[in-house]
Formats: sequence, C-alpha cells, structure tokens
Amino acid sequence: MSATPARWAALDVLRAVRAGELADRALVRARERVAPRERAWLHELVYGVLRLRGRLDHALARYVRRGLSSLDPDILDVLRLGAYQLLEMASVPAYAAVSQAVEMGKALAGRGAGGLVNGVLQSLRREQATLAFPDFASDPGAHLASWGSHPPWLVERWLARFGAEGARELVEANNRRPELYLRPVGVALEAARAVLRGAGIESEPVPIAPDALRVLPPATAREALRAVPAIVQDPAAGLVVRYAAAAPGARVADLCAAPGGKALGLAQAVIAGESDGYVLAADASWDRLGRLRENLERLRADPAAAPVAGRVGLAVADARWPAVGGADVVLLDVPCTGTGTLRRHPDGRWRIGPTDLAALVELQRELLAAAAPLVRRGGLLVYATCSLEPEENESQVEWFLQRHPQFAIETVPGAVDAALRDEGGRLIVLPHQWDVDGAFAARLRRLS
Repeated sequence: MSATPARWAALDVLRAVRAGELADRALVRARERVAPRERAWLHELVYGVLRLRGRLDHALARYVRRGLSSLDPDILDVLRLGAYQLLEMASVPAYAAVSQAVEMGKALAGRGAGGLVNGVLQSLRREQATLAFPDFASDPGAHLASWGSHPPWLVERWLARFGAEGARELVEANNRRPELYLRPVGVALEAARAVLRGAGIESEPVPIAPDALRVLPPATAREALRAVPAIVQDPAAGLVVRYAAAAPGARVADLCAAPGGKALGLAQAVIAGESDGYVLAADASWDRLGRLRENLERLRADPAAAPVAGRVGLAVADARWPAVGGADVVLLDVPCTGTGTLRRHPDGRWRIGPTDLAALVELQRELLAAAAPLVRRGGLLVYATCSLEPEENESQVEWFLQRHPQFAIETVPGAVDAALRDEGGRLIVLPHQWDVDGAFAARLRRLS
C-alpha cells in the first residue's frame, strides 16, 4: 500500500520550508497535486505540523535513541506528519497514520527506515496518554518551547518582556488557528454584511477594527470574495491604515507594498469625497506584487470597488533606491521578523533566529534613511512592521529621529482606539491582547 498523494504533498511542502521557501507559496503549488476534497486536509496537516513542531519533536525524541538530529530530515518530517495525525487529528485512524508513514519511510530510505518509523510511531501511539512535558510553574521557558512549540530564543525574549503569564498567553495566541477576516472595498461594512448574509455567509464586526469583518465558519475566503468586493486582511493590517489616516486627495507612496492590502486601504481613504488622491504601490519585483495585481483585476470588475482599485498604481522599485518623491504620505512597511504573525505564518517561528533579527535591523535603517527624502515638507512618513520586537519597532523610531531632526513623532486622536497607542503615540497591537495579528506603526511628521 502506497502513501496517499496528500501526505506526499505535505512532505514536499515541509521540504520546501526547510529549503527556505515560505509555506504559503509552497502549499499553493502542492494543492494542485491533490484532489479538491483533500485540500483542506492537506492545509490542516501542513500548518498543524509547522505550528506544533516543537511539541511533536519533544514527544518523538524519547523514542529516538540517537536524538532527532541524527535522522535524515525527510524521515524526521515523516515522523512529524505521523505524530501530528496521531496526536491532533482525531479523524485519522491511528493505524492509518502509522502505516502511511511507514510506507513513506520505506519509499524514501528502504525497509530499515520503515522499521524505524514504525517503531517510533507505535511507541508514541501506545504511550500518548502519558506523554510528559516540562512543568510551566517550575520551568516556564522549557514548557513554552516544548508544549508551546516556540523556539527557545524567542521564548526567552518574551519571558523577559512580558513575564511568564504574558509569554504563555502570547504563545497560546500564536497556536490558535487564524480567523478569516475581510476588508470590504467600495462597500460600507453593514452593507457588506447584508450581502454576505444573502449569500448564506455570516460575519461579525471587529470591535477594535471598524474596517474589518470576521467571517464565521464554515464559509471560505473564496466563497466570501465571490459574494462581496473585498480583500482578505487581518484587522491588524487594517489598523495600520487607519493609524496612517491619509487625508482625502493625498498622494501616497507604499514602498514595500506586497501583499498589497494596505495600498487598497489607503486608496479608500484618499478618494473619500471624490477627491483625486492616488496610491503608488511599489515593491522589489513584479512577482512580489502578484497578489495585489490579482486583487486589482478582480476589484476593477466590480462597479462598487472599481473607483478604489483605479486609484492604485504599481511600480517595480527597490525601496532602498525608490524612484518617487514629494509624497504627502510614505508608508514604509518594512521587511521584519514577522513575530506578530506567527499564528498566520507558523513556519516563521522556525525560519528566523537572532542573526536574522540583527540583519533585519540594519536593513530597516537603510530603508528608513532612503524613505526620508521622499516625504514633502509637512508630509508624513509612516513606519510599520508586523514584528513584536523592540529592536525593530521603538528602537528604530528613536534611531531615525536622532538622525533626522526634521521629523517628529505624532499621533492622530481618534484614528485608532487609545488602548492601541502607547504613551508616545505609536500603534502597538499585541496578538494575546486583541486576538489578531501583531503590528507596530509610528507617524513621523516632516517639519522642515
């Protein structure tokens, strides 16, 4: 009996992630190889393994005498796939989880590998009710790294910053499955809800994000987008747009625009009242602008959304050498560690490390320095990340202001709830406080 195509596709995604590819992108390619009825199952298996990899490794390690690091990476991923099915997927019979993994092991590395997979997973199957993890009270770091499935370096940072309970709440928030959120385009929120309801899709407003709707299960993104002109966007990203508070008629440059949701939100703001505002959405390659291009094509075909989509222009430009100037508003949503989006992108927790953080800090400073001259006098530079790390957020704003005295930090009362702003007026959205992605932003006004 050979393993199912969906399980092989899942292994291929994990291989691609090991090689540095983003899980989202690898999964899009893998989905085409499995039957439509199996795609949701494939999604659950891949993201489940990535989300709980630390927990799975802790459970498996006791049955591998030489340690998990001694295993071939493909065999280790086969064990993770089998373990996730055993421990987390009640719909999969235990015998199927084990036997399918054994067949994969044999196909990859011969009968010996199949025997190893069988021995490890059968032991896990017998003893899963008695699995032990480090106690949170006595060793919170070890508990959050293993049961909480986060890399130790991040756990230690968050323990120091948020304390044991705060770090646990953050880890638990990251391990919840992300909700589906929409941002209606060209349609008022309540009108969009009514249209969705007419299509049999229930939704509800998001208290902290007046531009967002949470789509209730079992509706899918595809079904919702067929019913109403909108984009899929986490409320935290929409809050950055509200915080920017671009005025009607403003000329906006979005320098690191991919995936493009913020550009569309900014376009809605600058055309209010039939003004002639415009958003130039730029990124380093045409490929990176792919999702925005698809959204624009879809929205331009809808009469309600077309005026918004028509005010977004595209440009391929590296933000280190931007080819624009004199903007009223520059949004600089920089590349970052993404530690605020680990619920939505669980592969991120295993892809980044302390050296990546240091390198990104340097890149962010380079981008800030390049963006400053593009803002006209009296204009606004909005610096944003989806990171929770102070080195990428508050420290970068301080660094920038020390070197660019012609800028000053400011806030706009009422643009976002006061609970989302710190004492310096900066936007701070924490996943464990608001049950959405994390985000940071600062409004930097050019005075002279």
